[in-house]
Amino acid sequence: MTRPAVLCRLGALDLDRAAALHAEAFVPFGERAWTRQDMAELLASPGVAGLLLQVEGADAGLAICRVVADEAELITLAVRPAHRRRGAARRLLAVVIDDVRAAGAKTLFLEVAADNPAAQALYKTTGFRIAGSRPAYFRRGGGPAADAVVMRLDLS
Repeated sequence: MTRPAVLCRLGALDLDRAAALHAEAFVPFGERAWTRQDMAELLASPGVAGLLLQVEGADAGLAICRVVADEAELITLAVRPAHRRRGAARRLLAVVIDDVRAAGAKTLFLEVAADNPAAQALYKTTGFRIAGSRPAYFRRGGGPAADAVVMRLDLS
């Protein structure tokens, strides 16, 4: 019997697991891994909340967002490679959208690497539209920085 997927709020006791998951998701693409301390400082910031998705008892993905006034930002959405293309990112994104809308946000923004068409496709199918770009936004270890595509979702 398989265990169902579980979503929980990211808390202080989850920081090591969240940092490991973030590293597994992004380091292969040359991104800097977020440390436990990075996660703790971010989650201590006003308006910031995180989600941790477990599938069959294993950490599968995480999302961290921030709400300030009537705007929200998806700071990161990370899914372990073994859980990609199985609906984990879509599930996390749906909960983030519901949560930030409930917190009063009218718009949700995010930055996604210009060289990540899979993530861009996910966001577009969810209703996000391109709002701009940020040249050399994502620093990559040892290589050139990647441009970011800024995307926006109207929540009203």
